[in-house]
Amino acid sequence: MKRVRCRTPKSRLSKNRSARPGFTLMEVLLVLAILGVIIALVAPNLIGQQKQANVRAARVQVQGVEQACDIYAVDHNGEFPQSLDSLIANPGSDTNWKGPYFKNSTTIPADPWGNPIQYQYPGQNQGAGVDRPDIWSLGPDKQSNTGDDVTNWTKAT
Repeated sequence: MKRVRCRTPKSRLSKNRSARPGFTLMEVLLVLAILGVIIALVAPNLIGQQKQANVRAARVQVQGVEQACDIYAVDHNGEFPQSLDSLIANPGSDTNWKGPYFKNSTTIPADPWGNPIQYQYPGQNQGAGVDRPDIWSLGPDKQSNTGDDVTNWTKAT
């Protein structure tokens, strides 16, 4: 038996070699347009979720500072600290001080926007006859006494 080699015509062979695999400009533009539409639909939802998560984190931090103040007050016969620094280090010869009152921390925690937690004692917003400190986060606008502040008191609507 004789072997016969099949040969491809030269015109067909050269045609296959010159055709390169890849994407056309139109295909690339179509994919970019689809990605743009998806990002335009999803991005606002993600940004809103991040803002809500930061507000929730600020609430937790304000509550944590309030709990540290409550523990300090238990150690000091109902007296709250004059400043948050008293929760970190003994302000002098305080024999009742059993701190630091923040677990695993040597500094006052900052809010999610990088601002220090605000503190005022005696508080002005707790209600009549309530001797508790005001504790709040400035919120995303970093301004005090605005609607986005996260506080340990109930705001009037």
